[in-house]
Amino acid sequence: METTAPLAPLRSAVIVALFLIALSSNPARAAQLAVPPETSGILEKIYSFDLDGAREAARQLQKEHPEHPLGYLLESDAIWWRFWCTATEFKYGMSDARRRSKIPADQHYLELATTASSLATAQIQKNDSAEMQLYAGMADAAAARLYALRGENRNTARFGVRAREHFLRVKTLDPSLADADFGLGLYNYYVDTLGAMAKIMRFFMGIPGGSKLEGIRLLEHAIADGVLTPSVARFYLAMNLHRYDQQYERALNVISPLVEKYPTNPLFQLARGDLYAKLGRKQQALARYRAAAALPVHDPECQARIQQLARTAIAALGLPQDSTSP
Repeated sequence: METTAPLAPLRSAVIVALFLIALSSNPARAAQLAVPPETSGILEKIYSFDLDGAREAARQLQKEHPEHPLGYLLESDAIWWRFWCTATEFKYGMSDARRRSKIPADQHYLELATTASSLATAQIQKNDSAEMQLYAGMADAAAARLYALRGENRNTARFGVRAREHFLRVKTLDPSLADADFGLGLYNYYVDTLGAMAKIMRFFMGIPGGSKLEGIRLLEHAIADGVLTPSVARFYLAMNLHRYDQQYERALNVISPLVEKYPTNPLFQLARGDLYAKLGRKQQALARYRAAAALPVHDPECQARIQQLARTAIAALGLPQDSTSP
């Protein structure tokens, strides 16, 4: 008894330590979203601004997994960044996609979102899962962002609310799935930025409210622990901190890792340049604008828009001519 008695508290201590280790482990990383192995390569192409390569790879994923929503969502995402590029204007000291009318390419984009939504819904009806609820939410969110770009407020609200419902269902089924927090974060942030009249309309249309601070927290969680959404969550968080909150230094800290990881993306370069300009760091802003203009972009319309944006932004710096010429 004397030789074995000390082992009891030791054994208890070991059990407690193992229990604490289990509690301290990150559940989001322990239960990450399972995606086809090609997914990371397609996302790399999208954020490196190889949009044609991304679309081709996404279509190949559709052929290999025709019943999986992700290939259709990834192709729509590649198309979206071209939409963003060609709709961007330089106003109020920043390059931002604000509003445009319908174009023929919208139809294929919406068809991809509809296909992804239908495939996810069909699988949800067979066996509800956080994964398929996520894809259904992403499909509705993809439609909502195009309607927002076109200024179609009712369609934007309808699809935005539907997306939110799917993302909330994800968190019920799997609270650790951080990719849903990207959609929930954007919803919370944007709804809280609505003007007084829009908030009144939101009330009568039955659109749930949101909290900007909660939106930021959720976006930060998607950045830290998401599988599909860290880069896009980082971009939108930086843009929102710039656009709505004028937190330029904080936004710069958010966008900078994205620019360093994807230096061939001209939109990221422009976003960083705009923040340098707002902070009065004009030479650093000039370097980012020049870098954006010099990057090869396969789409002629997008390339022309990037170069125009860079020229306008450089002119807005108000630097002496000899300091802005190559």
